[in-house]
Amino acid sequence: MTLVIKKGASPKEIEAITLKLSKGKKKKGFNAYKHCGVIKLKTDALAIQKKLRNEWK
Repeated sequence: MTLVIKKGASPKEIEAITLKLSKGKKKKGFNAYKHCGVIKLKTDALAIQKKLRNEWK
């Protein structure tokens, strides 16, 4: 998004433009912290991983 600040714009107008810019930004990416601690495992994670890898042999 591009907004133009004209020469002689008042501080109030500039603040309104910067507010528009900040609202337009969307956070990209994956929020891994949302899922931290969600899965409760009964066995050790490393044991599960080794078991899954041994299935291919």
